Amino acid sequence: MIPIKLNRENVSIAIIWLFHVSGILGILYGNSEWFISATPLNLSINFVLLMINCSGNKWFFPMVIIGFLTGMITEILGVQLGWIFGDYQYGEALGYKLFGVPLLIGVNWTLLNLITGAIAQQFYENIFMRVIIGVGLMLFLDLLIEPIAPALDFWVFDGGEAPLQNYIGWAVVALFLQFIFHYFRITLKGWLSHQLYLLQIIFFTVLLIKETTIGL
Repeated sequence: MIPIKLNRENVSIAIIWLFHVSGILGILYGNSEWFISATPLNLSINFVLLMINCSGNKWFFPMVIIGFLTGMITEILGVQLGWIFGDYQYGEALGYKLFGVPLLIGVNWTLLNLITGAIAQQFYENIFMRVIIGVGLMLFLDLLIEPIAPALDFWVFDGGEAPLQNYIGWAVVALFLQFIFHYFRITLKGWLSHQLYLLQIIFFTVLLIKETTIGL
């Protein structure tokens, strides 16, 4: 039997698995509305745990700020003017809003940029390939979330479905953020980033399956 070290990273990984698995089981077999309403708490915990486990260089926290501001500004332009992502509005599930955009959306842009950038670092030394992989990982998660976002009261596009403009916009913003991440050689050691990305894939895949079969 391989001993498991009780360190900060492993405790953090155990916590995020506990919250995600509990959320999945609660949505599938319990009070789905209550567990969906806990999304802001879950996202906040993920972000805090990533921050306390980070081992980045001097550019790490500037990258956090850049990610948050980039996410918020582009989303505000989207909600208010229909630029970048198309015409859409946010629901109430993600909490407090600034100019129609939940603050947690800025947090989410930061979180996704950091964890996908950390994963991309392990594939190539070439910055171009790292950026492409990071963008691909971010875009894949958006493709997974978009079909169920209205059912979760996250956001909804005019006309129902997300337009091609949304995915192009996502790729452009992700390209900008990933380039900064890799250009300044920001590093996040350990496996927490991988676990966070994997859990989001599992979580939204399960919700997508339920939505397309029996509804949330």
